[in-house]
Amino acid sequence: MKDPLSKTIVGIEPSGIRKFFDIVSEMKDAISLGVGEPDFDTPWHIREEGIYSLEKGRTFYTSNAGLKELKVEICKYLNRRLGVQYDYNHETIVTIGGSEAIDISLRAMLDPGDEVLIPQPCYVSYLPCVTLAGGKPVIIELKVENQFKLTKEQLLAAITDKTKVLILPFPNNPTGAIMEYDDLKEIAKVVEEKDIFVITDEIYSELTYGKKHVSIAEFPGMKERTILINGFSKSYAMTGWRLGYAVGPRNIIEQMVKIHQYAIMCAPTTSQYAAVEALRNGDSDVETMRNAYDMRRKYLINALHEMGLECFEPYGAFYVFPCIKSLGMTSDEFATKLLKEEKVAVVPGTAFGNCGEGFLRISYAYSIENLKIAMERIERFVTKIKK
Repeated sequence: MKDPLSKTIVGIEPSGIRKFFDIVSEMKDAISLGVGEPDFDTPWHIREEGIYSLEKGRTFYTSNAGLKELKVEICKYLNRRLGVQYDYNHETIVTIGGSEAIDISLRAMLDPGDEVLIPQPCYVSYLPCVTLAGGKPVIIELKVENQFKLTKEQLLAAITDKTKVLILPFPNNPTGAIMEYDDLKEIAKVVEEKDIFVITDEIYSELTYGKKHVSIAEFPGMKERTILINGFSKSYAMTGWRLGYAVGPRNIIEQMVKIHQYAIMCAPTTSQYAAVEALRNGDSDVETMRNAYDMRRKYLINALHEMGLECFEPYGAFYVFPCIKSLGMTSDEFATKLLKEEKVAVVPGTAFGNCGEGFLRISYAYSIENLKIAMERIERFVTKIKK
């Protein structure tokens, strides 16, 4: 029998995040600090709008690119937040989560052999999506001494005549790093000079602490060469609704719609109606959740420092990324033993790229009560190792 499997697919490693949670789900009294999912319920008025759409029998397909009402609200939101104007009809697509937007933007833009620059540590989907689109991933290793920001020098060193796209994963999962105005200004200059394109994943844009989120699309000349991706999962606690979007140049969005049309048809109708309500009336919900995350963020940073673990201060997302190199264990060893001995699940930094070795991702999208119990267990474990 011929081998039925694609060599490309077989060559892609499974996500390094999931193996720990398969174990946790079977373990009594275990606490997971690993999943990047808000612990809040979707706000009631948003759920109510979804329910109302079902009661009204709105169970039809929407247009491929999404409900007009939702696309209009997305463009209003981006103008309000970033001061960037998009055409809802030609420069906007509603997708099944931000993940689909990442996938189809790469498929729409890449030819075989095109290089895509991926700053790591980063979200696990970028590299396999580049590979599946026929591109060549080129890793840029972000440094803790630069607060895990992408520098102009690192970008210039990675660009070749085959470079087509730079992925900008900020606010960053897993590090919590952000790029500020001056940081992005330098990157924008290089992007324009070298004539490359940007896919900016801004799914955590609403979750920044004490510092305003800035998008590279705001800079002169950048809107024309940037696909901006965002969604509803993190900001509005709508992970299971599976809804995201992308905005960008008409010629790229049109090709993304074509792929989406054949592979997906349209995003879930009920979710789209709920998202209209989120964008119209959800700002106060976002603020409430952001304030809660900020309190937990400060608690975790302080708790980790008190147990002697280095941890740079993250200003975005809902993760901390402490360094465990002083303990003489690999990230995977630490996470495995911690789960086995203290029943706390964290994610090894290596799940997000090889340069994550010596670090752990800890999510604070959990109640402060659970975080306190988990920190007590981690401190007990760290103390034991140090003896």
